[in-house]
Amino acid sequence: MNILIIGSGGREHAFGWKLKQSKKVKNLFFAPGNAGTSQIGTNLAANVNDFQKIKTFTIQNEIDLVLIGPEVPLVDGLHDFFAADPVLKSVLVVGPKKEGAQLEGSKDFAKEFMVRNNIPTAKYLTVTNENLNEGFAFLNSLKAPFVLKADGLAAGKVY
Repeated sequence: MNILIIGSGGREHAFGWKLKQSKKVKNLFFAPGNAGTSQIGTNLAANVNDFQKIKTFTIQNEIDLVLIGPEVPLVDGLHDFFAADPVLKSVLVVGPKKEGAQLEGSKDFAKEFMVRNNIPTAKYLTVTNENLNEGFAFLNSLKAPFVLKADGLAAGKVY
């Protein structure tokens, strides 16, 4: 089996390290990978959102399985891209499609999903410029500690 792992972090290295131990794995590739992944597979010089380059590489290397690590290509629809492409749709993809990735990509979407499906979650209010005063009032009604989150991806980073 030829496997392509999308990403360049420790998570992707850990996936590759474990998969490399399987006798079923013939070739292991990473896009873009890192110094550690180059010791267990082949790195591809491709951005995680360069879907066309990933497609070309997948076809050229007869990839059987794509494992998507980072949130950004999931939220941007890499899994959907594979599913919609007549040539790529038979490739197995591990990672949610764009709609499911919104649970990580949008705090607002995730909170609305939890409320809609009766999943326990903390109180929340989505605040925009239009309801800023309501947001301040909401904050004043809470007892610390509490958490403020911006909608959208932080991609594992604190800003």
